[in-house]
Amino acid sequence: MTTKHRIIQVGSLAGSPTANRSLAERYDIVELWKYPDRKAALAEHGKGITAVVTSANHGADAELINALPDLKAICSWGVGYETIDVAAAHARDIQVSNTPDVLTDCVADLAWGLILASSRRLCAADRYVRQGKWGGTHDGRFPLGARVTGKRLGILGLGRIGEAIAQRGTGFGMQIRYHNRRERADVPWTYESSLVSLADWADFLVVACIGGATTHHLVDAGVLRALGPQGTLINIARGPVVDEQALVKAIQEGALGAAGLDVFEHEPRVPEALFDMDNVVLLPHIGSATHETRQAMEDLLLQNLRAFLETGKVLTAVGGRG
Repeated sequence: MTTKHRIIQVGSLAGSPTANRSLAERYDIVELWKYPDRKAALAEHGKGITAVVTSANHGADAELINALPDLKAICSWGVGYETIDVAAAHARDIQVSNTPDVLTDCVADLAWGLILASSRRLCAADRYVRQGKWGGTHDGRFPLGARVTGKRLGILGLGRIGEAIAQRGTGFGMQIRYHNRRERADVPWTYESSLVSLADWADFLVVACIGGATTHHLVDAGVLRALGPQGTLINIARGPVVDEQALVKAIQEGALGAAGLDVFEHEPRVPEALFDMDNVVLLPHIGSATHETRQAMEDLLLQNLRAFLETGKVLTAVGGRG
């Protein structure tokens, strides 16, 4: 009988229908989230643990890392890793992996869904019909939306997802510019060194950058003011990249034209002030939420874990440590 490797799983991977079961079938899983005293659980089960499974929702902080003296790999489900203390891990030569690429297309598709829904007022139009306002006692004249084709698309963060969003924009005949940590020589689009200047130029500003301390509230009141009353903000990245209070205020005052949001600063809490705004589209963080992508994320997580246990190296290492 083969003994299963013991793995600590920080939290339930509820976003995947089968990931928890797949892990349990292959490994001896310590379900850390089920223990009322996390510190005691780590002390009891941590000796000899070489791999941890987590996600951006659950993270892996320095306290957890330091409580596991034999830890060598942190395998995360999802592309974001801002809640994992990568510096603390790398200081101990612990590898960190995520699941990039496999969710790029679905997140980019959703960004475009938000662009079209917010500009053409699709959600408000759906409610208009469902509420019997088309015909009925109303005059049947639904408010006009805005055309997307040929407009100016600004992208904050031209990584894998940002580039996929830009490529889709070319099909709509859009002018495209981007703001990044650094200019890229391998893309045909114009680089803007200032986020404010990008927002001032753009009709649509799509937030597609990483989360974490370096981008916290990067989209602030000044950026929203620059985007202006005819501009639309789309966020499919991380909620804290946008100053949510400033966003609500800008929309309430008419300083920002519209918004399409899949992520929020304090999920799952969403500012109630946004609920009754027909110029705002609200989604429950579903960028990667398709059967195909969630299965691909699960598969890559398992591949990273298996590769580490068999070869000592993860496949998709964060920060080049692999």
